[in-house]
Amino acid sequence: MASKPPAGDPVQDAPQIAAPQHAAAGLPAIGHTLRVAQQQMGVGRTARTLMKVNQKDGFDCPGCAWPEGDKRHVAEFCENGAKAVAEEATLRRVTPDFFAAHPLPDLANRSGYWLGQQGRITQPMYLPEGAERYEAVTWERAFAIIAEELRALESPDEALFYTSGRTSNEAAFLLQLFAREFGTNNLPDCSNMCHESSGSALTETIGVGKGSVSLEDLHQADLIIVAGQNPGTNHPRMLSALEQAKASGAKIISVNPLPEAGLERFKNPQTPRGMLKGTALNDLFLQIRIGGDQALFRLLNKLILETGGAVDEEFVREHTEGFEDFAAAARAADWDATLAATGLGRDEIEQALRMVLDSRRTIVCWAMGLTQHKHSVATIREVVNFLLLRGNIGRRGAGVCPVRGHSNVQGDRTMGIFERPAPAFLDALEKEFGFAPPRHHGLDVVRSIEALRDGKAKVFFAMGGNFVAASPDTEVTEAAMRRARLTVHVSTKLNRSHAVTGRRALILPTLGRTDKDIQAGGRQVVTVEDSMGMVHASRGNLTPASPHLLSEPAIVARMARAVLGPSSSTPWEDFEQDYSTIRDRIARVVPGFEDFNAKIARPGGFTLPHGPRDERRFPTATGKANFTAAPVEYPEIPEGRLLLQTLRSHDQYNTTIYGLDDRYRGIKGGRRVVLVHPEDARELGLADGSYADLVGEWKDGVERRAPGFRVVHYPTARGCAAAYYPETNVLVPLDSTADTSNTPASKSVIVRLEQSPTV
Repeated sequence: MASKPPAGDPVQDAPQIAAPQHAAAGLPAIGHTLRVAQQQMGVGRTARTLMKVNQKDGFDCPGCAWPEGDKRHVAEFCENGAKAVAEEATLRRVTPDFFAAHPLPDLANRSGYWLGQQGRITQPMYLPEGAERYEAVTWERAFAIIAEELRALESPDEALFYTSGRTSNEAAFLLQLFAREFGTNNLPDCSNMCHESSGSALTETIGVGKGSVSLEDLHQADLIIVAGQNPGTNHPRMLSALEQAKASGAKIISVNPLPEAGLERFKNPQTPRGMLKGTALNDLFLQIRIGGDQALFRLLNKLILETGGAVDEEFVREHTEGFEDFAAAARAADWDATLAATGLGRDEIEQALRMVLDSRRTIVCWAMGLTQHKHSVATIREVVNFLLLRGNIGRRGAGVCPVRGHSNVQGDRTMGIFERPAPAFLDALEKEFGFAPPRHHGLDVVRSIEALRDGKAKVFFAMGGNFVAASPDTEVTEAAMRRARLTVHVSTKLNRSHAVTGRRALILPTLGRTDKDIQAGGRQVVTVEDSMGMVHASRGNLTPASPHLLSEPAIVARMARAVLGPSSSTPWEDFEQDYSTIRDRIARVVPGFEDFNAKIARPGGFTLPHGPRDERRFPTATGKANFTAAPVEYPEIPEGRLLLQTLRSHDQYNTTIYGLDDRYRGIKGGRRVVLVHPEDARELGLADGSYADLVGEWKDGVERRAPGFRVVHYPTARGCAAAYYPETNVLVPLDSTADTSNTPASKSVIVRLEQSPTV
């Protein structure tokens, strides 16, 4: 039987600390998975639901975007995926009575953990101007309120339409279609805050802003470099792929400021040997200083150039541009400067070089540890340089592998959720739907917050997500949201964004991935795209949490009809009744989706074309892969300060907090902890177990403070610290962003630690 949600927020002020673990998964992961699932779903529902996760006839996990192979396990999910499913398929319910009992000030004082634990929202809710409580509202009235506010705008560009990575391809396509027919390209999305740097760098250098490898490539690689990524917590099923690669002879180098249990040893719960002994994954751990990755790859490139026969000269000659300028910059790399930037030893870098030179097929995987710095785009360009030098793009077992964090964030971008759409996409949209979409660029996440802050945006619509908690500079973001005339959130569950509202607010409850979706045209399926460009169908199997829920495509279609009225010739009602009609239109607008409906009828779906991977065709401005030669940058830390990276705990997925433990790092019962190297802590006079305020330092002179963090002596890289977001997002300045991509620089925040009283 499922348990009730917590009545009050648990105390987090005195977390218990143990030594970090050195292996991931195994029996503890199974036990924790079953315990959480039973608490949320009960025993029978747990079995019926988890057996459908990531199956060809089931639903796509609402967690990460890691792909599935053609052969599936019976239990094709990880611990954190099971938590995501359990929270969506929960038997707990948030009804209008809940909102009557909890006014807005009460909700605003609750933790994200408590809000998320309350369960599924069952009816549309409306917060009138000046009111303190949400009240139930009909769908018709909700759409009328949205239409009233949008029609009252002086310009369509005063509206913002945000998309979370959970949104299906069909819903994303409809949302961008509606926004552009309404007249704006203001389509910020969660990618702006995570892998925008990857897309910016890859589009410039290889012509496609996505990874170039498949799951099979990982299995066939000679060398896999995992940089700025913690797969044991953030993409646990990736560990199985790394284990298989190791079994085939691959070597693995991890590059990270923190040692991570999942890359030390993986205890595969699918096999008896894995459960008992596990597999050591790391062959070399490079404990790099935060932000030193560009310097590392630049020096490796210099050393490759200096090694006779190491460069794939035929590939460079036939398929690349810009080699001479790049080579000149690489040859100028300096050992001493690199050692200072990275904190590594010369022997470590030389060992990495030997492994690189011994490999014919190399893959570099990365995540937020590379993408959330001022110089992130330049860093990823340098990674591309590294791979191009030895012909490691367009070769089996080799390539670029940015590992996306949310289940369909890549698909949403493919569907046109982008504030800077390509002219060819807009041309296809205009040809198919017969209206002229706006051509000027819209606003990304950071610029959307600025527009709200400055009174230039007045309506905020979010398709999923937890925008307020996910965004940087928390106080600025929350003040900006409160200036809006209307905030609208399409949601399955409560989160912080529902408590930080505009003058008026709507919560529109929607179906989840686990729910059956039955429309006038019968039972529907939606589609998603994984991190490696595979598109497949997703079919929920549970009775929806309430008869009052609408699907995401239905919400967009009804909103469009209410706002655009009879002047729109787009068949919104048809789209709501039968999603195959949406896919027919996608097939004519988005390259690679020809015969879309037929392709997703095949078990496992289909792979999108990728010129660099498939035929070494690079759709760049030069028609070739581009070497680049940016100056090397890395954060410089003032005396007495630390460089903070924000990160997730193991009981967390993005801004969703499943629990208060971080099992692999030895943290139990609290989230306000800061991990500091023992020597750094001693120099700062901070004993293990003491408490400190984290105070950000930025050029604007504004004090940004996160108070009351328990100091944990931890084996981080020297000069570096780590703490969980969203609690530390308050420290990330809104205008501290990556060059080119404008992604918040959440992985390199200069802080001072001020002792605070024991909480």
